Amino acid sequence: MLDIVIEARKAAIGPGMNVRRILPFRLRRMVGPFIFMDHAGPIEMPPSLVPSMDVLPHPHIGLSTVSYLFGGQVTHRDSLGVQQVIRPGEVNWMTAGSGIAHSERFEDPAALAGGQLEMIQTWVALPEKDEESAPTFDNYQPGQLPIFTDSGVWMRLIAGDAFGLKNHVKTHSPLFYLHVVLQPGARFGLPREHTERGIYVAKGSIELSSRTYSVGQMLVFSKGVDPVIVAKEPATLLFLGGEPLGERFIWWNFVSSRKERIEQAKADWKEGRILLPPTDNLEFIPLPEDKSRPAGSPAPEALS
Repeated sequence: MLDIVIEARKAAIGPGMNVRRILPFRLRRMVGPFIFMDHAGPIEMPPSLVPSMDVLPHPHIGLSTVSYLFGGQVTHRDSLGVQQVIRPGEVNWMTAGSGIAHSERFEDPAALAGGQLEMIQTWVALPEKDEESAPTFDNYQPGQLPIFTDSGVWMRLIAGDAFGLKNHVKTHSPLFYLHVVLQPGARFGLPREHTERGIYVAKGSIELSSRTYSVGQMLVFSKGVDPVIVAKEPATLLFLGGEPLGERFIWWNFVSSRKERIEQAKADWKEGRILLPPTDNLEFIPLPEDKSRPAGSPAPEALS
């Protein structure tokens, strides 16, 4: 019934910014086209330390980054000249395609007061035909994202299609991404139309087949399995998945169906061929040293 339970691991993406990392996981690299998932927060930080949390300009290829906040706010800047503050309930969808750089800065100390900042970032791998597409960025407001309510259930469609809901968030392959809030005792299932499906517990706990699952766990199911979960307490969940895209390689912030393309992206960043954000170009994250392999051996890790 249940393919696997993924336990989030602790990861540091910068000074003062520790996250729960869910994907990729060594026994389950992707769920549909979703290849990466981090859960940051809730974070409370003294104002003097807020700048240390900033994620400096860094590059991506071959994927879309999807940012979604439960609380706080983050300022996005990218190579296209976009500057966008994202707030709770909005979606920032940046498609890197052939290459883009962006930063994420925490410029409002008040947004960190009382542990308000909490965000989810996922990466969605692109189909091969779109891997070299021109970079794009879109911000979607809460009013553009349909909401469904029922007894003990609140649900927002972040992207894709599920349970008959659709929106205009631009995606490149069949997928679904939902923010679901359940009250104690509420029962809920998964959309049946997608091949690979996952439930991530962001807050609270749920029960499935007499077992309890709590914060930091992702339950993954295949098509044809129709689980019914029950909220043990107020629970905030993310449902995601879709159709698999086939083998992908990942190294640092680069995703591709071809190893050699990732090597090219490394060289492009090192040589300055991926442009920095024009309004945030005084510092950046350098290409990390690859200590995992001898010189000249393949770098990327295959994901399928």
